[in-house]
Amino acid sequence: MPHIAILTFEGYNELDSLIALGVLNRVKNDDWRVTIATPNPKVTSMNGVVIEQMSTLEEACAADAVIVGSGIATREVVEDPAIMNVLRRLDPSRQLIAAQCSGALVLAKLGLLNDIPACTDLITKPWVVAAGVEVLNQPFYAKENIATAGGCLASHYLAAWIIARLKGNDAAESALRYVAPVGEKEKKNFERAWRNITPYLPAPAPALI
Repeated sequence: MPHIAILTFEGYNELDSLIALGVLNRVKNDDWRVTIATPNPKVTSMNGVVIEQMSTLEEACAADAVIVGSGIATREVVEDPAIMNVLRRLDPSRQLIAAQCSGALVLAKLGLLNDIPACTDLITKPWVVAAGVEVLNQPFYAKENIATAGGCLASHYLAAWIIARLKGNDAAESALRYVAPVGEKEKKNFERAWRNITPYLPAPAPALI
């Protein structure tokens, strides 16, 4: 059963973790599991939304795909040895690894962005640059099994990229069309999202699982 874990820390950004969760769950297969992975039994968002742990960080490190979510405390996360020691088990040779906004800082500190440029939000950009990573002025970038997105409303790009890699392009297109606004399912939002993702997909994009 493919497992996609969304790393979600204290002070998380709801748009980053929960939009990805919703889009990923558009795949309605029995062999598809999406979880919020947290370091604690509960975490509270930057706006006070409390959610419960669905999987642990250790379980996330064994998942088929991982999204590192962002939040207001990411700099504290990367300075936490207990968290970072667990996350060093992340391995792009055997799993898809994606980061949303300040999640790119986590990947940078783990050494997963060596020679790979990244997308992130404007607030996080100087921290990622200081970590030795080139930051691109675009919403999405992927190289092989690592992807990053910048801006809260780019979170569905990461979700669609993961679906395409694990289940194929048709499944990703279906998920994007489902969440697109009425009247824009054939254009605008859908086409923009797909245009940003497809340059970084294998051609053709095979299902890994």
